[in-house]
Amino acid sequence: MNNFPEFLEFSLGKYIELFVKWLDTNFSAFFDGIGAPLLWIMVNIESFLLWMPWWSFLIIIILLGWRFTSLGAGIIYALLLILVGSFGYWDFMMMTLAIVLASVFISLLIGIPIGILMAYSKITETIMKPILDAMQTMPSFVYLIPAMILFGLGKVPAVFATIIYAIPPVIRLTNLAIRHVSKDMVEAAYSFGSSPWKVLTKVQLPQALPTIMTGINQTTMMALAMVVIASMIGAQGLGMEVLISINRVDIARGFEAGLGIVILAIIMDRISQGIAKNSKVPE
Repeated sequence: MNNFPEFLEFSLGKYIELFVKWLDTNFSAFFDGIGAPLLWIMVNIESFLLWMPWWSFLIIIILLGWRFTSLGAGIIYALLLILVGSFGYWDFMMMTLAIVLASVFISLLIGIPIGILMAYSKITETIMKPILDAMQTMPSFVYLIPAMILFGLGKVPAVFATIIYAIPPVIRLTNLAIRHVSKDMVEAAYSFGSSPWKVLTKVQLPQALPTIMTGINQTTMMALAMVVIASMIGAQGLGMEVLISINRVDIARGFEAGLGIVILAIIMDRISQGIAKNSKVPE
């Protein structure tokens, strides 16, 4: 009497599994076509970061810190990166950064247009909201299963899973930012003969930019949070070192790799927050 009735039980998961396998069987060429540009972007970013001399990367970080926070902060960021390098994790840190940058870049290419479309279309917003809710609340490990089936192991499924996990904030905040642009300002632009495209690019996007930058910041942080999980399907970097340390119960290795991820997250967060603050439109 207290048990849930068996006749109401329904196994939805097996149908999702069949659907994913059907996609893999019938659309493998399509997913290979998606995977090729993802791999190209990822490989080129990673190759460039690994080719770049370590000291030149530190100079860039100091300049970015100076421009968007303060000179002192830029020097501190550089010293923290030197600390990660002293652990022997410089190349792993560059691999992790490549995954994050590639994932964020593609997330912005997809997410910002979707956010704009949601702001202009109530129907699109109604359809996308439950999808975004599911993407944000679904356990991140679940993304690894279809990504691995459709793209195999390695960099491509790692970037794909990271994009799915990290893209919702930039979509939501782009939509929110454009909807909250002053209606009087938009109506004034139309009254002076501006086209919808000019209103979007000259009025709405500049006014919405600070909020959109906050969305980019959140997407970046979520992408970085995914790197350890993505290492389970072959993504190299600091996340892989954390995973190895868990398997070997190696506290020292796990602490150093984890600290490297924390340092990278702090630097990216502070710099992106500085960019967001500097993007505020003067009143």
